[in-house]
Amino acid sequence: MQQHKLSGHHLATAERLLAHPTGHNIAWHDVVSLIGHVGSIQEEENHRFTVTMGSETETFDKPKGDDLDIQQVVDLRRMLQRVGITAESLRK
Repeated sequence: MQQHKLSGHHLATAERLLAHPTGHNIAWHDVVSLIGHVGSIQEEENHRFTVTMGSETETFDKPKGDDLDIQQVVDLRRMLQRVGITAESLRK
């Protein structure tokens, strides 16, 4: 499993995605930056984004506002955990 070293803004964004209870007000542009650091993100037609982390690829719609909805947070949390980015790993 690849090690991802996060610092600064990426670390803060990952912590918010992994926090329990599920956070609100997690800005889409912050998540796009984090994904680009730990995986890849490609904008498709109609504000859809193909996100790949590790061996998993999923398509996300850009949020209607600035922030992710709860299901997007849950899906991204799962993807982060599968590439080894967990709340525990961020504390190391």
